[in-house]
Amino acid sequence: MNNPEEVLQEEKSTFWGHHRLLLLIVLSIFIALGLVSISMALYNSSGAAQLDLSRPGYKTVTSQAVNNDGDFQDYSASGPLDTNAINEFRSVYDKQATKAKAVDAFSGDPLDPDVLDIGASSSTD
Repeated sequence: MNNPEEVLQEEKSTFWGHHRLLLLIVLSIFIALGLVSISMALYNSSGAAQLDLSRPGYKTVTSQAVNNDGDFQDYSASGPLDTNAINEFRSVYDKQATKAKAVDAFSGDPLDPDVLDIGASSSTD
């Protein structure tokens, strides 16, 4: 016959056996909430939240953002793929790559508007 201790042990294992899925779901939700809270804390502490102009509180400021890229020449996304198109793309790419390489990323302030060449056009508005 069954021992009363074995019956009690069987009931305990079946309780967790029946509730494993619920436990998995609850733990998954807590882990997801923890990771989201960590990422939001990093988002706010890093200053990225202040740069995000798509947030609802910044709708009035979004219109003041300058969309002019200066002398940037846009490359067409459609057209024939021949030697002339490749040469044109390389010239546009090399011009922008030269500008990007000119910025010293390890200097004191690589995001300074003067370094990024965006300060002059926004100060005249």
